[in-house]
Amino acid sequence: MRKADPPGRNVLWRAVGGQRRDVVLGAVLGMGHQTGEALVPVLIGLAIERGVVDGDAPGLLLWLGILAVLYVGLSFSFRFSARAGERAAVTAAHHLRAELVGRVLAPEGGAEEGRLPGELTNIATEDAKRVGAVAMALIVAFAAAAGLVVSAVALLRVSLVLGLLVLLGTPLLLWLGHLLSKPLERRSETEQERAAQASGVAADLVAGLRVLKGIGAETAAVARYRRVSQDSLAATLRAARAEAWQHGVVTILTGTFIALVALVGGRLAARGDIGLGELVSSVGLALFLVGPLGEFAWVNAELAQGRASAARIAEVLDAPGDVSDAPAADTIPAAGVEGRLTLRALTHGTLRGVDLDIAPGETVGVATTDPADASALLRCLGRRVDPDAGAVELDGTELTALGLADVRAAILVAEHDADLFEGTVWENVTAAVPARAGATAVSVEAKVAPVEATAVSAGAAPAPAGVTAAMAASGTDEVARALPHGVDTAVTARGRSLSGGQRQRVALARALAADAPVLVVHEPATAVDAVTETRIAAGIRDVRGGRTTLLVTNSPALLAVTDRAVLLHDGRVTATGDHERLVHECADYRTAVLT
Repeated sequence: MRKADPPGRNVLWRAVGGQRRDVVLGAVLGMGHQTGEALVPVLIGLAIERGVVDGDAPGLLLWLGILAVLYVGLSFSFRFSARAGERAAVTAAHHLRAELVGRVLAPEGGAEEGRLPGELTNIATEDAKRVGAVAMALIVAFAAAAGLVVSAVALLRVSLVLGLLVLLGTPLLLWLGHLLSKPLERRSETEQERAAQASGVAADLVAGLRVLKGIGAETAAVARYRRVSQDSLAATLRAARAEAWQHGVVTILTGTFIALVALVGGRLAARGDIGLGELVSSVGLALFLVGPLGEFAWVNAELAQGRASAARIAEVLDAPGDVSDAPAADTIPAAGVEGRLTLRALTHGTLRGVDLDIAPGETVGVATTDPADASALLRCLGRRVDPDAGAVELDGTELTALGLADVRAAILVAEHDADLFEGTVWENVTAAVPARAGATAVSVEAKVAPVEATAVSAGAAPAPAGVTAAMAASGTDEVARALPHGVDTAVTARGRSLSGGQRQRVALARALAADAPVLVVHEPATAVDAVTETRIAAGIRDVRGGRTTLLVTNSPALLAVTDRAVLLHDGRVTATGDHERLVHECADYRTAVLT
């Protein structure tokens, strides 16, 4: 039975194979460089034989001239070989990073499960860099092998004993070096795992810094990071000790081997079996062997670290998706979606047999007594997971029978904790708008003028009506007027430069501006005052008129503008009807909404 390939082998093959042109070019030039290096002591020996032993001055000058030409070739071959190697390593790492980002952002999800954002960042940077470095390591390995072969052939011409000593001793040294790299590979993998965990915890703490300060949990947060950081430090030290031990033992073995070659050459010269020039060449070749053998020790270490990092990358790339894209999925263009949303005995997480039918163009509010019910509902509607039982249907077709791209185009789920991106307010609002509207330039007058009357800079297209309406409905027009540069104000990563209420309104404007056939909004106004919340509720109703809208919220102001409200209690629909009637007639609904 064929043994399964080790994890990460395909990653290594693809990373190196994708740069085969530069790898081959670098290897050929590197082999030429090492061949020239190996020929240097041979030429010096010949120059000594002609000039010193034979007294041939023209012959000495000839060999010195050849030696000078050789050094020029060595300079150029090394320079361009290193350039090709670095280009291969950097490009391979870049392609791996792009592949990792694509997998993390893939519609089916799953790659981020069990991993903090900082950990994924570490894999996409440090691990990708180590795998890319394997391309350079292979170039160095081929070059070193060429140097060893040429040295062995040269020594065979000088003495059969010396040549056989190198040919037989070198494979033994390489095998020992490979064995010594095994502990380093294991410890390097552990080191990268611990470093990724430390990066993930650090990113997590920075993201929640305001909350930590607000609840006075700085001490606990610091203790948590210190514990994870110390684990990472211990793993790094263990890997460093393994690498130092490997280098040290390989250096001792290499030095012993070279000393043995020099000793044998000296005894042969003392007995008169080889001449003075041949002795100089033999000693020079023995000293030259330090380079290739040392490079093989470095190559073994790089390959060990590269294999460990490739295995970690493979875990992310091969992670199973939370959902699968149906290979023969039905295609429903977003423009042709009517917007009928049906839940049939939907069961997932805390949801138990939820039945709900939402007509096209209807605005329905969903109140919950358990936040977990809302989370499970949002995950199913956005098809981030498939239900354990039952189904979600769009216009009579189950979501599992539709392509993921079609589902995401037709149903937009705007979650409560949606992040903003680095850029301007305008770029965030129009991020999900078709390209024709996404690049609209807004003039400086937008800083102080109402959005409805925004003037555009010379030559620019007017702001799309849908975007203008979305900003007004969400209250983002007020946010823009309060900012120093209006909608052109820069927003830092995750919107940290804005207050909680401002972030929430910009995120809602982005969802409304997308103008999806079906919009699901989760608690869009928890960080604003009551007056603004009422205005937002009315704005959503106006902007989404005629489009299917589901408001998952316990806000009385938002539920009041819906066509009907539904109560999820203990994972089931226990009440449905007009918001005002439910407040008066349903105790569970009244408790969920008014307390």
